[in-house]
Amino acid sequence: MAIDSSAAGPERSSRGKIVMLVDNGVNGDSRVQKEARSAAEAGWDVVLLGKSPTKKSQKWWLGDAQVRLLHVPTPMHRRRHEYRRAVLRSPLAYPPGPLAEYRKQRMKAWRAELNVRSVEARRNGSPLGAARLVPPRLLAKTLSKWVRFRAGRTEALAQRRKSMESPLDRFTTAFWVRTMGDRAWRRLDPALWDFELAYGKVIDRLEPDVIHANDFRMLGVAARAKLRAEAKGRKVKLLWDVHEFLPGIKPWNPHPRWHIAQCGHEREYAKYADAVTTVSGTLAEMLVERHGLKALPEVVLNAPDAEVSPEQAAEPVPDLRELCGIGPDVPLAVYSGAAAPQRGLDIMVEGLPQLPGTHVAFVVLRPNSAYMQELKERAAELGVSDRLHILPYVPHYQVVPFLSAASVGVIPIHHWPNHEIALITKFFEYSHARLPFVVSDVKTMGEMVARTGQGEVFTAEDVSDYVRAVKSVLADPAKYRAAYAREGLLENWTWEAQAEVLDGVYTRLTGAEPVKAQQPDSQVMA
Repeated sequence: MAIDSSAAGPERSSRGKIVMLVDNGVNGDSRVQKEARSAAEAGWDVVLLGKSPTKKSQKWWLGDAQVRLLHVPTPMHRRRHEYRRAVLRSPLAYPPGPLAEYRKQRMKAWRAELNVRSVEARRNGSPLGAARLVPPRLLAKTLSKWVRFRAGRTEALAQRRKSMESPLDRFTTAFWVRTMGDRAWRRLDPALWDFELAYGKVIDRLEPDVIHANDFRMLGVAARAKLRAEAKGRKVKLLWDVHEFLPGIKPWNPHPRWHIAQCGHEREYAKYADAVTTVSGTLAEMLVERHGLKALPEVVLNAPDAEVSPEQAAEPVPDLRELCGIGPDVPLAVYSGAAAPQRGLDIMVEGLPQLPGTHVAFVVLRPNSAYMQELKERAAELGVSDRLHILPYVPHYQVVPFLSAASVGVIPIHHWPNHEIALITKFFEYSHARLPFVVSDVKTMGEMVARTGQGEVFTAEDVSDYVRAVKSVLADPAKYRAAYAREGLLENWTWEAQAEVLDGVYTRLTGAEPVKAQQPDSQVMA
């Protein structure tokens, strides 16, 4: 989860150059980190490009893979109409920008000045001076109301532009989709260009043999780089790594045009992928149907490492229970991963009053996020604040031993199409930590837990059924942990097995020698 800043290994002959693209800061994205590190260990020259969380570029090494975070200016995150005045829709609104706030502050300053002058006049015994200030004070009061009214119109206009629920807004959205088809994302969400303008020239200078595009926003960046390279007579292969089924996700951005734009962008560039990998067999079949792929995508699970490197193993693993301030016998339910309302974490707080003595730990990327604050406030209302613990991520190679101190691993996600089709990262992490499961009845994970006997399945968003499942697991944890003794279960859920699949895809794309044919001095053990 957290970045690994270990120094690069010794120089070696390269099987080819791979440029991996991701739309985040790498830190917290365990799949991308493992892909980069394992590919470099297999002899590929790997550069991982991500988005810097600051205005400064960053660089470090992830094993023998180079990580570069690029500054991505975002002037296009506002759509063109948001920069224009709405003369017909809201003629009294101020122009977009800081003018409304400036006018409000300017009026406050004027009234404050007149009040001070009035006080000074009375203090100096000058009734006439104070009287002369009455008209400008009345004028300032009247103009202040006018400015506040116009500022209110400006804010209302901004909100309407965000919600875009008016008939005119719906018409313009439909117009661009009808007239431009999948290319309509250029009008609906031009912010996608911000990634292109930050990443494009860097990719061109690196001259990769393979561009590995992680998920939908990087697909267009990779496809355009591939086209530019081919225009110059240089062959580049594009591997598209699909983490989620885009039509089935809960939109990250509430703007009504965002999801439409992302789907169109994905459809436009999917045809340029020379190979596709994804996270489940079900999603692979859905991608074939949606994009008319010629071959079924390879499945690369985001499973934990079976082994870690010596420098990783040397780092002490934090003690989960010590961080929570509890002893070894206290029941502890843990959730590790992305935190958002659709992930269902609220049910773990709501259930605490019915689970006396049980503690809950959330291991999340941003412990101080607004959502985490909401859950803390709810825990306070329920009187269970002392049993709720919010902790930051640990490095991805420490997740399994870190979580193994818990009593039960919880996956309480809601029923969204994208949640039904795959075994997600934390599923494998909990499994390797040998935790009994409590999982909501989403299709793939619910069926797997029921089949293996790793835990209990509850009805999503049902607090009573969640409490029932937790009590069942805590009553006999050994019963559920016994499932992990089954031969081959955990062995197939390791990153080492997935890395072989991914390396096979790179090898087929480039025609490079398989890794086993490399000389011993060109290999680096994990």
